[in-house]
Amino acid sequence: MVDWNAERYHEVSAPQQAWGRRMLERLPLEGHERVLDLGCGTGRITAEIAARVPRGGVIGLDRSESMLQTASVWLREHSPRTRLVMADGAQLPFSRAFDAVFSGATFHWIADHAALFRSIVTALRPGGRLVAQCGGAGNLAQLMGRVSRLMEERRFVPFFTEWTELTYYADVDSTKRRLIAAGFTDVEVWLEAAPTTFDSPDAYQQFIATVCVRNHLTCLSLDERRAFLRELTVAAVRDQPAFTLDYWRLNITARRPA
Repeated sequence: MVDWNAERYHEVSAPQQAWGRRMLERLPLEGHERVLDLGCGTGRITAEIAARVPRGGVIGLDRSESMLQTASVWLREHSPRTRLVMADGAQLPFSRAFDAVFSGATFHWIADHAALFRSIVTALRPGGRLVAQCGGAGNLAQLMGRVSRLMEERRFVPFFTEWTELTYYADVDSTKRRLIAAGFTDVEVWLEAAPTTFDSPDAYQQFIATVCVRNHLTCLSLDERRAFLRELTVAAVRDQPAFTLDYWRLNITARRPA
């Protein structure tokens, strides 16, 4: 997987930030807890978590070097006590270290959810909580249907001969089973529609180029990249309303037994 353009993501990721703030409402904190932000990205939500635990501590973790570089600049100003760690969420380097694990818009980038949940339950202290949200079943189906059709067109086919899909959008039932198998209790999982509309074709195109189809674009030449994005943007005029992404969010809450 090609690394992110973290600086651009920092600017265009308003939907992910809004989802993260709503998720924080499901994580009651008294101010003394140690929290892991798994998939911290550029650190915006990480800083908000840290503000809620002034007597505790937060570690932001990501496997993207560029995300962590951008996060370090942001957190130096907004939450200087926060530490950053580069690691894979399915292989966390922690044991019984946290009162809570928080994660937004990350789990769908991790293929092995069984290993992910085992890793998280190990990182939590007894009684510790997991609060997470990621793309779930049906996420971006309309956009990705258009992408798949473009990939099969004659002008684009040669660029995708070795393409491997890098996202995994899990469903509710399989997620519940994996959480329980990993040792979690008090498991709650549900899907939530989160259609996201952009106010201009330029805003739509910049967002999907940075977030949704960034790996597809790296396979293409510069000219074909422009054509690929242009086709997707023109097709989005037909959305209801125009330039709307059909996001579905998979919400997760669970607890490690005391």
